[in-house]
Amino acid sequence: MLDDPHRRRDRQPVLIVLHQERSSPGRVGQMLIEKGFPLDIRRPVLGDRLPATLEAHSGAVVFGGPMSANDPDPFIRTETDWLAVPLKENKPYLGICLGAQMLVRHLGGKVEPEPEGRVEIGWYPIRPTEHGRLLMRCWPKMVYHFHREGFDLPQGCQLLAEGDVYRNQAIRYGDNAWGLQFHAELTRAMMQRWVVHGAHRFIMPNAQQGRDHLEGRMIFDAPLKAWLSESLDLVFIKANHFA
Repeated sequence: MLDDPHRRRDRQPVLIVLHQERSSPGRVGQMLIEKGFPLDIRRPVLGDRLPATLEAHSGAVVFGGPMSANDPDPFIRTETDWLAVPLKENKPYLGICLGAQMLVRHLGGKVEPEPEGRVEIGWYPIRPTEHGRLLMRCWPKMVYHFHREGFDLPQGCQLLAEGDVYRNQAIRYGDNAWGLQFHAELTRAMMQRWVVHGAHRFIMPNAQQGRDHLEGRMIFDAPLKAWLSESLDLVFIKANHFA
């Protein structure tokens, strides 16, 4: 049995790192709670400190934000350097968009725009690699993006899924560090907010219009949601030996 409900009360919290005052862990947070993990939410950009060790945590999730992993802001450097903690302790780490780009920067890789200035804002196809297919059986064909930079593949990383405009879409480093360029965490309410507040980006090359974001959700979101649940089992439940 993958997940014994009777053992859930013993689970340590997952550290949740957000980058705006009103940011939410969305359905990543909802699913982790459903799977028995309390959430320890911190916002370093607002002054919250990150723990010196993850001994009291089941792992960490670092989410996205409108900033770049290349920005000079002190909290960007602090978070990027802090990733030494989960990597050294071999604790589960999941980086989403900015969180993945921070992982790449920490590992010595580059984060930069696509050479022609194209973005991924909306729904775009991905394809699992052989490594990805071996790890997970049900990859979605379309995923949701909201980014204007991508990352290369640092030494020691495995590529799990690739795309057309930005090749590196999902990566794994070591046993327990994972990075996603796309967003599976958005609830419908979150997507509606992103479409409203991010509308000025829809004129960028390769961006989709807001109506396509919401219409695409009706078509593509169910497989993405199912994949997210399986991914969280892989990252946090199997890694913490709860099976």
